[in-house]
Amino acid sequence: MRVKPIDNIAIAFKNPRGKIILATAKDSKEYAPDFSEPSSYRLFVKDSIIVCGIDERGVAQGCYYIEDLMNINEGPVISMQDISRKPLFLPRMVHSGYGLDMYPDAHIKTIAHLGMDAILIFVKDVDRTPNGYVDFNELIYRAAGFGVDVYAYSYFISKKHPDAPDAIAHYESTYGRLFASCPGLKGIVLVGESMEFPSKDTHTTGRPYYESTIENNPTGKPSPGWYPCYDYSDLVNMIKTIVRSKNPQADIVFWTYNWGYVDEEPRLELIRKLPTDISLLVTYEMFEQFKVSETVTRTCVDYTLSFEGPGKYFVSEAEEAKRCGIRLYTMCNTGGRTWDIGVIPYQPAPYQWKRRYDGLLDAHNKWSLSGLMESHHYGFYPSIVSELAKWSYWTPTIEYDQVINLLAARDFGVDNIEPVLDAFRYYSDGIRSYVSTNEVQYGPFRIGPAYPLLYKKTVEIPSPFHAMFGNNKICMPMYTYDIKDIDKLNYEIDSLDKMEKLYDEGNSILEEVISTLCGMKLDEALRLLNLGKFIVNCVQTTINVKKWHILKCELEKSNNAYEMAKKIRKSIIHQMIELAQKEIENAENSKPLVEFDSRLGFEPSMEYMCDKFHLEWKIDVTCRTLNEEIIPLLDIE
Repeated sequence: MRVKPIDNIAIAFKNPRGKIILATAKDSKEYAPDFSEPSSYRLFVKDSIIVCGIDERGVAQGCYYIEDLMNINEGPVISMQDISRKPLFLPRMVHSGYGLDMYPDAHIKTIAHLGMDAILIFVKDVDRTPNGYVDFNELIYRAAGFGVDVYAYSYFISKKHPDAPDAIAHYESTYGRLFASCPGLKGIVLVGESMEFPSKDTHTTGRPYYESTIENNPTGKPSPGWYPCYDYSDLVNMIKTIVRSKNPQADIVFWTYNWGYVDEEPRLELIRKLPTDISLLVTYEMFEQFKVSETVTRTCVDYTLSFEGPGKYFVSEAEEAKRCGIRLYTMCNTGGRTWDIGVIPYQPAPYQWKRRYDGLLDAHNKWSLSGLMESHHYGFYPSIVSELAKWSYWTPTIEYDQVINLLAARDFGVDNIEPVLDAFRYYSDGIRSYVSTNEVQYGPFRIGPAYPLLYKKTVEIPSPFHAMFGNNKICMPMYTYDIKDIDKLNYEIDSLDKMEKLYDEGNSILEEVISTLCGMKLDEALRLLNLGKFIVNCVQTTINVKKWHILKCELEKSNNAYEMAKKIRKSIIHQMIELAQKEIENAENSKPLVEFDSRLGFEPSMEYMCDKFHLEWKIDVTCRTLNEEIIPLLDIE
């Protein structure tokens, strides 16, 4: 069918029958949506299709909603209806999953179609990112064409205390110059570690982290980026004043990510001192602690789905923001992934994600949570999870079980709804057995089966020269763990073993489903199964790394215990050889998985770290560890 455009909307509304009419509320009071919030729309389908948005973005979202309905119906079919809808969260911010600070039109379009309305770009100077040149105004212009705003994420060096006589000039030369040059920026995100300044708070060193050493910091105090310094309020207020002199509507977003570990009172005292016309961004699940046993306590570190949240840290600051009348945002990762496994496109755990969606909606009602950051540098990749988030974040909402049933039918066929959802349940239970620790997030779970087994000689992970976090910047190839905490280490191994079994169960179900499919549905199922198998291999690597570390520590201990029987030492060495061979096999088994889906093994800020090349590198390094360091120990015996 060919649609003839009509320039005069008023004429179209006089006789709408048989027409598709896209209009804003100013064009038609009769069809205006019931809501006044930005991006709201009304969809009217009878003998015509009318999308009337409160603004142009509302019109676009109404069209995307029609697209969603027709995709579910698997054809150009839509039921008669009359509905007004509005978003519950604005903004919904994401980083690029295509490449760090890289936003081709197709990626922005996908972001917009999935209900997100803002993208983030790291900023070191005007048109300068950590990866080099980007034309900010060109990006702002292109993104606006899809109804998407651009937020700057500050990497500016803050050299002056706000009390310094030349502080205004200094911050005018950074933040002021940025917004004068790029007035179309929607706002800026400020986070402690990226905007450290010479604070006068005596709880800190008063110097940036990169200037702090053991020699000049014998007290062990944190640098200002990791403490809620009382004078952050002065710095934020100064930046706000400078930025708003260039763009009065700019959104100043202050993120408290770095000091959630600090006692509640100094954190809340800082919030009380902040200007109330900014946005407070609080990470949703971090810093939560769980007493597992008398000897084991686990803590949620950065960005994990293993705990759905909210954490006590988030709740305390959300309550204070509500009391102070400060707009509340949260970092929640609902673009579909976290730091749990660094080189997968999304976490296929929709029922665990639902628990997070439910908590966010509850926070919306309790504390007026209004904005979301849904990914960090690892970016966003479209998936069934991001679709479910979109359905959850608009009102009137549709029952989650109804939506996931419809999406499962669309992707895998009506006859496979129940088995596919059973597989998703196993995956969702599996991620709850994940144990988030710095050791794994900056170790084996960062790069999956490409992570090597090392003894004493360390290595540098090969990566592209342009990777922001290339080589060993956020992945330490030499796994470390305090062996005195052996109970916790054993608990982690047992919990991950449970996770592996649950994902294996989900994979087995999908293998049965695949035999019934063909065409696009078969492709969708194969990709999901491939991802599930890759996650199992990532878990297996982490378990093997932990067991290797225990054996390595036992071997080191035996080196200093001459009374230990030689046969015990030999047994440890043979166990290490067997474990390394098992992990080499695991890496080999991962090659066809990453070759089947090129998105596996990739992370925008690291680039490829678990592709075929890196898997072969890991195999070579692990073989070298065996041949040069471990096997020769048998001759000594």
